[in-house]
Amino acid sequence: MTSSAPEPAWERGLDPAYDRSAVRSAHSPPEARGLARDDVRLAVVEPSGTRHLRARALSELLDPGDVLVVNTSATLPAAVDVERHGCTWGLHVSTQLDDGSWVVELRLPDGSGPAVPDADEVLRLPGGVRLRLLEPHPPTQQRLWRAMPLPAIDRAEYLWEQGRPIRYSYVDEPWPIDVLQNVYADLPGSAEMASAGRCLTERALVRLMARGVTVAPLVLHTGVSSQEGHEPPQPEWFHVPAATARIVDGAITAGRRVVGVGTTVVRALESAAPAGRVVPTDGWTSLVLGPDRPARVVTGLLTGLHEPEASHVDLLRAVAGDELVSRGYADVTAPGAPAYLWHEFGDAMLLLPTPIDGVVSRPRS
Repeated sequence: MTSSAPEPAWERGLDPAYDRSAVRSAHSPPEARGLARDDVRLAVVEPSGTRHLRARALSELLDPGDVLVVNTSATLPAAVDVERHGCTWGLHVSTQLDDGSWVVELRLPDGSGPAVPDADEVLRLPGGVRLRLLEPHPPTQQRLWRAMPLPAIDRAEYLWEQGRPIRYSYVDEPWPIDVLQNVYADLPGSAEMASAGRCLTERALVRLMARGVTVAPLVLHTGVSSQEGHEPPQPEWFHVPAATARIVDGAITAGRRVVGVGTTVVRALESAAPAGRVVPTDGWTSLVLGPDRPARVVTGLLTGLHEPEASHVDLLRAVAGDELVSRGYADVTAPGAPAYLWHEFGDAMLLLPTPIDGVVSRPRS
């Protein structure tokens, strides 16, 4: 009997086993709690065990010659209100496609979750813009819809004028967009913050570079993150510049560690390395990482703590493996562990599946 390839986690509903009663959301940014961005907790998860440190210690955990790759996409104020059926609904604008249409998520009036609109429905947006809802995008689900703005208008320009930052129910108040930017954010385009990098301050980055760690940029514009169960990740636009491709490829050849800051970096780098060698690339990626497509480039991952959407967990496992990811989540929620906070204003986890003194070159595929 021939065994089939393992199903992706988003199909089989797999997520780490941990004590969910220990999950505490960060309701406000650390600055509002009297902490610097790099004073948040950092769980360092290695084969030898889990250490509980602070994010400012990151420079002590990487070696000269290692590469830290960051996503320089900046966050847009991607939420607007629309009047529908006599009440106010929310609309999250996820991305803009090459034909000028937008991908959007209609939100219930109480903000509790996504709603399913009607095909060909026209929504009236602030500023006199109308939005005709065309079809689900991708067609395998009903949460996200392709829509055409009338008149045609650039999504980023419109949202800077009319939008507000996306905010979910666990956040205590509407924080300004500057709070939802990484210090190195440069090119606007993300619907939500690539929040794994929020703990990287100018101080932390300077310390890393002084130690001999190279910090290399790429761009991946994130869509809205409120995936429903069993929903694969949506297509996202990315750009890996030639300099970053050269730096990362050189680190792999030299047997050094390549650490991605967030799952967005992993998806972009792996999309730019279909044969294991990173090449300059831009365009749309639909890559789904998991057991049948593990990471070939990224050998470490700095990530936030999130109640795991299955596709997010699959990507963590693709970098660090099932055992390390499961143990990391279990260790940060274990009795007696420090009180970690979750979501974009919360604490961080550094997954290092290879011992720091045992990095070896991987064969090219």
